[in-house]
Amino acid sequence: MFGFTQADVEQTDRIGVSSLKTRLARRLHVFAEKYFSEQRLYLRTDTSTRFLRLTPPTQMSLTFAAALFFGWTIFASSTFLINTIGADGNATQVRRQQMDYEARLNTLSSERDKRALEAQLAQERFYVALEQISAQQSSLLASEDRRRELETGIEVIQRTLRKTMKERDRAEFQSNKLLTELQTATGTTSTEFGAAEDIETTLDYLNAALAQTVKQRDDMTTSTAKMQTKVADLKHQAKLTKERNGRIFARLEEAVTVSISPLEKMFENVGLSTDKLLEDVKAGYSGTGGPLTPLAVSTKGEPADVTSLKANELLSALDKVNMMRIAAERMPFVLPVKTSYRMTSGYGWRRHPTSGSGRMHDGMDLAASSGTPLFATADGVVTFAGWAGGYGRVIKIQHALGFETRYAHLSKFRVKKGQRVSRGDRIGDMGSSGRSTGPHVHYEVRIGGKSVNPMKYIKAARNVF
Repeated sequence: MFGFTQADVEQTDRIGVSSLKTRLARRLHVFAEKYFSEQRLYLRTDTSTRFLRLTPPTQMSLTFAAALFFGWTIFASSTFLINTIGADGNATQVRRQQMDYEARLNTLSSERDKRALEAQLAQERFYVALEQISAQQSSLLASEDRRRELETGIEVIQRTLRKTMKERDRAEFQSNKLLTELQTATGTTSTEFGAAEDIETTLDYLNAALAQTVKQRDDMTTSTAKMQTKVADLKHQAKLTKERNGRIFARLEEAVTVSISPLEKMFENVGLSTDKLLEDVKAGYSGTGGPLTPLAVSTKGEPADVTSLKANELLSALDKVNMMRIAAERMPFVLPVKTSYRMTSGYGWRRHPTSGSGRMHDGMDLAASSGTPLFATADGVVTFAGWAGGYGRVIKIQHALGFETRYAHLSKFRVKKGQRVSRGDRIGDMGSSGRSTGPHVHYEVRIGGKSVNPMKYIKAARNVF
């Protein structure tokens, strides 16, 4: 038996491994000789000739390095093209969405302007109709006065005519009586020349007066017929005017209904009492007259006509519309930004962008470029314009009925404390002051010091402003 030690076994393993490496190296060399035969590069100068020997392993190494570089180049180029195409697609989609949003904003703005123009035109038509009605009523009253004067004149002339005819009859009776007495006394109707001349003169005067009276009677009869015809025409014209006024009032009532319904619905959607709003507005118009004064028409003690009553009812309705619009101007129903913007955060609980903790967001964030103009959303008084911690540069405006609006993270102020502003007045510029990650405006609406969702009021007024 032959005995093998551990060293013999290890030596045998080493020999086997060495033999395997040798065979692999030989096969690799044969492969290299077959596909990468030895090459020589000759470098000739004026004085000497040298050559560079490229062995098969060297050629294999260079080929492998070139293939690796070429593959890495293709991979990097593909990755770069894919990223570029993806970025271009996202940018194009963002631009398309922004264009669609701006188109929708333009459509809503045109609809708002159209409704406002329709309301203004309706109000102008109403005032024109009121002027026409007033002129027609004045003309009708003047015609009525003339008719009454003519009737009075006719009565006076008729009384005068009757009196003259009676005097003529008395004169004829007196003349006959005198002739009878003369004939009884003298036996004839002939008298002395003077008496006969006086009687003849008297008779001529009476005959002339009678002829003139008859002519006046005939003229008065003709004038009376003309006046009756004119009165009939005036009555017909008054009837046509009444019908036309009825159509005008119907259209005006429809226009008032169209104007007042969206305002009432807007206030109902935000939970505001219309009666309370009107009382607050009336308190600001406590002087004599008010926004609109009822139509006053002299009736000379007679009851008011239907036209005047309808006109006063329409004036009352228009007064209500006017006061509701005044109330709407004093409440924040619009956005503080009039250009393109992006809403980056809404009202409610959210993760704070700088601290990362969950906190209540008391307003809405509207982002645009730095320096974008910001406008007051309602009539009011500026109660604060300065730096306020995390708000940065902030403006606070106090409005009617306990409303307050805040505009934070501004870059510039356009108003100062105590200044009175109206809706649409420029109050500042958008910025990124305070705790902010970029240019935007933090817009808040508060009632009695408690924050509410501004979008509730903006959505309620979407079809009104």
